[in-house]
Amino acid sequence: MIEKIRDNAETEATDQVAVEPEVMPQDAMPEDAMPDDIKGCVGATGGQEGDGAGLPPEGLEQLHADLVAALKTVFDPEIPVDIYELGLIYKLDVDDDRNIEVEMTLTAPGCPVAGEMPGWVENAVSSVPGVGQVKVNLVFDPPWDMSRMSDEARLTLNMF
Repeated sequence: MIEKIRDNAETEATDQVAVEPEVMPQDAMPEDAMPDDIKGCVGATGGQEGDGAGLPPEGLEQLHADLVAALKTVFDPEIPVDIYELGLIYKLDVDDDRNIEVEMTLTAPGCPVAGEMPGWVENAVSSVPGVGQVKVNLVFDPPWDMSRMSDEARLTLNMF
């Protein structure tokens, strides 16, 4: 599903196209519990010069699938579920040069691997063929909570 969202984090508003991940169930997080700026979670910018408009839709879909697969190789060492299914990835932005910007969080700001996990994410995303530069931003707003986990993660952790 593709939807138009507004990025209010910058002083100048920019339009973005968000692509909901097909691997994450629609009911993993109630719509009303999700802040407006991350609805769709994983997406790519598009529609304007210099922000992903040069990628054909099928290329963008394949890149999205490859990025999600790479993110699913990164695990919090204390939790036997990958960071994507845990809901730690808030946003993936792709530009015309296939540069990737990742916005992610941690289950808690005091996480013992807080200094290392962004590097793991950068390495995983960089391993995807055809990807340009990768930038990982660690954010804590909105804070992570268990409602962000997919049903798959809840099942694995027996948290229903």
